[in-house]
Amino acid sequence: MGRQQTEGSLALQEKNVIVIEAAKRSETQKLRVAAYARVSSDSSDQLNSFMAQTKYYTNLITSHDNWMMTDIYADAGITGTSAEKRPEFQRMLSDCRNGRIDRILVKSISRFARNAKDCLEIIRALKAIGVSVHFEEQNIDTGKMSGELLTAMFAAISQKESESISGNMRWSYKQRMESGKFITCKAPFGYRLNGRMLEIYEPEAQIVHMIFDMYLSGYNCDEIADRMTELCIATRDGNTRWWPGAITYILRNERYVGDSLLQKRYTTDVIPYKKKRNYGEKSKYYLSCSHPAIVDRETFQAANNLLDARAKILRTKSENVLGKTIVCGKCGALFKHTRCNENEYWVCRNHFKDKNNCPTTQIPESEIHAAFLRIYHKMKLHGEPILSELLANLQTIRERRFLWSTDIIELNKRISDLTDQEHMLAEMNKNGLVAPDIFISQSNELARQITEAKQKKSKIMRSDNDNSSHKTEELLEQLENMPEYLPAFDSEIFEELVEQIVVTDNTQLRFRMKNGLELTERIERMMR
Repeated sequence: MGRQQTEGSLALQEKNVIVIEAAKRSETQKLRVAAYARVSSDSSDQLNSFMAQTKYYTNLITSHDNWMMTDIYADAGITGTSAEKRPEFQRMLSDCRNGRIDRILVKSISRFARNAKDCLEIIRALKAIGVSVHFEEQNIDTGKMSGELLTAMFAAISQKESESISGNMRWSYKQRMESGKFITCKAPFGYRLNGRMLEIYEPEAQIVHMIFDMYLSGYNCDEIADRMTELCIATRDGNTRWWPGAITYILRNERYVGDSLLQKRYTTDVIPYKKKRNYGEKSKYYLSCSHPAIVDRETFQAANNLLDARAKILRTKSENVLGKTIVCGKCGALFKHTRCNENEYWVCRNHFKDKNNCPTTQIPESEIHAAFLRIYHKMKLHGEPILSELLANLQTIRERRFLWSTDIIELNKRISDLTDQEHMLAEMNKNGLVAPDIFISQSNELARQITEAKQKKSKIMRSDNDNSSHKTEELLEQLENMPEYLPAFDSEIFEELVEQIVVTDNTQLRFRMKNGLELTERIERMMR
């Protein structure tokens, strides 16, 4: 045994080990450098801010012989608590993953991310694919061994600064609400903000009058929404598709009589900050006559009384809602309402005529109500992340489809050509082949054209009429505005959320939501 071990050891010693050195970047190969910046949130100053930063980073990058500019990425606004809300930041990360960038220049860690967890995760992911980040203000290079440790420290500081700023802003908002000086950060449909005051915007105010008049004339919210869409009237956010929930929101909004209910929503205290509906967790403040009214109080009250009356009718006649919703999964027939010994049931029409026609038995109405309530509370508890992920997937599919459209291909080509011209101009300026005033003029013009092309591309991407995406967005908004707890079946809420119930067999129901999402719920008790 000892002899065998000795021979094995000698054999290992005699083997030749060939060391393959790690590949090194060629000295002639230039480092592909990009820059990330934040431009002013003031739309009138975004172009100037972008041009100034483009000029700064162009000069900085072209001053290094072994650097080559890849692109300059700029998002609007000064806050950075969520990377998902920064499209240019996401585009930069995508270019890194596709191997187009070796190094990223950023003014400071707070411009890159104010959430320590996200900051470190992104930096680690970039380091894993060979991309370094240099923070100019802190003089930190993540490509160096000590970079990540320092980044963790500065990111934590930046997060604390962000939380402190956010806390100060919340305190400021609260003081202004209590003193009656705070109005709104975003004007509702029919108004425009002039400084910090709401002023009536007459073209939209006429539409508000039309909505109230139509509702009091007998139209329901669905019919009014369809009419607004047919007339191609733009919503507050510029969309031409109106939803019933938007009509209800206008009819219920106290702003239109000149009052303000403040802090209907509130922002959570810790990062990541989230907007939540205020169901009593925070104080609310009601200001009377805080701004000019669009409709008089009598009209507003009459519309709200009618809304309440119609909601009550729907709640007391749930069979009107269920009768057009429940479908047999075996034979495809609609269910009908029936009574037996003072109990309410729903039964397949074919089974009702002859039980041999269909094996699906009748269901107590109370079980359908209970199944819906379970679905509702599950969606309130877990629906937001599921629907958000579904929406992201739908948008990804839409964007991939757009990649092959002629308009997007042409715009991508134009952006690429303009970027090449920008690089060429920078090289000419570096070699003294162009006068300084001509360089600045041409550089500004190219930056303007690049920004214009990117805006056109974004506009086309946003103009897609993807019904599933729109309905998912509406479903998310509706869920957020609905009560956290539903003690009993509410036909109005049911009708807003559910498109169809399929009785798959005698043990379960499949709820198909308005956006096409299907959720299955078991039936607790069955009755033949």
